[in-house]
Amino acid sequence: MPRLLPDAGPQRVIAASNFVNTIGSGLYLTAGVLYFTEDARIPAAQVGLGLGIAGVASLAAGIAVGHLADTRGARGVYAGTLVVRALATAGFLLADSFWPFVLAVGAATGAHTAGQAARGPIIRSHGGDRPQEFRAYLRAVTNIGISLGALLAGWAIQVGTHTAYQLLVLGAALSVAASATILVRLPPVPPGRTARGPRWIALRNRPYLLLTALDGIMAIQFKVLTVAVPLWLVQATTAPRWLVSGSMLVNTVIVIAFQMRASRHIDTPIAGGNAYRRSGLTFLLSCALLSLAAGIPDWAAATLLMAAVVIHTIGELWHSAAGFEVSFALAPAHATGQYLGVFGLGAGLSDAVGPGLLISLCITWGRPGWYVVGALFALTGLAAPFAVRWARRAGRTVAGGETRTAAPRVAT
Repeated sequence: MPRLLPDAGPQRVIAASNFVNTIGSGLYLTAGVLYFTEDARIPAAQVGLGLGIAGVASLAAGIAVGHLADTRGARGVYAGTLVVRALATAGFLLADSFWPFVLAVGAATGAHTAGQAARGPIIRSHGGDRPQEFRAYLRAVTNIGISLGALLAGWAIQVGTHTAYQLLVLGAALSVAASATILVRLPPVPPGRTARGPRWIALRNRPYLLLTALDGIMAIQFKVLTVAVPLWLVQATTAPRWLVSGSMLVNTVIVIAFQMRASRHIDTPIAGGNAYRRSGLTFLLSCALLSLAAGIPDWAAATLLMAAVVIHTIGELWHSAAGFEVSFALAPAHATGQYLGVFGLGAGLSDAVGPGLLISLCITWGRPGWYVVGALFALTGLAAPFAVRWARRAGRTVAGGETRTAAPRVAT
């Protein structure tokens, strides 16, 4: 299991900020959907639609803010996205109908997407020789924070009162605000050099765009445990409600313990493509198990649900490691923010279509929908290695942090 904080220096500041931030993420990811449906009394179908609208609205934020971080300095830009996200999260308290809900969630989602892109140059600048490995470390730290947030969210879900849910939202907003204040101790990241040629180079890289789309489809898997499983568990199974929090805790503990190990050997784009393939097949298996949890005794439902969560998390480890590798390895150093902003379109795609898709297929349709979702993940994973090979043939890779143009192929 990784240390909570690395040695003193920029990496410690980044990790500390990330840890505090993700306590709030754990609160929201575990109980956010239930807050809106059970406390704010917004119908589940409207919640899915609203999350989709918010995801679509946030798609351009990552590219624009990522480019701003490249050209103006990443630290201040990233801190600004955290402040906006904290205010938007606090705005959830006023979201008592559909459109206020869409406005608040849209602002929070856009700020989160923009922040992921703005953080890219920070990780590349302070992440050492292989920023992909530091990114994997941060994900392990992220899940420590999420696990603590999930514990607190479990209390709110179990109590189920209006006050408990209100405290949950306030706690999420305060943690994001505190994360922004920690960044004051981080050394500034100077703007990258401006390369000649088209301004929006990432949008012209077709292999990278294809990988972005495939990763976005695969990223719908993150919504399985935060959207589909809580609703499926409460509405379609007899499993105890505390397993909503328990499933998140199991997921985060496994990620904490094994994300760095899973990422260690995924150190080339080809290895990343193969990891996508493994993760897609693993998600298919977990979806099949989740579908079988309905209509059976509570102990059997709980057993199947937790087994599915463990299997799903193994696929999540491979998927995340693959995304870390291909997104950084195929991005030029001077345009890291822009490229990761483009790659973040995939996460935006999953935010846009994921909740509604999962609710429509897995919750409204029921058991057959789980098989359709699992097949979607499997087919996407099978396509990823071919997209990676295309990207390699296109001749844009990163070696030692600098972009190179591929030389004519020579047999080796």
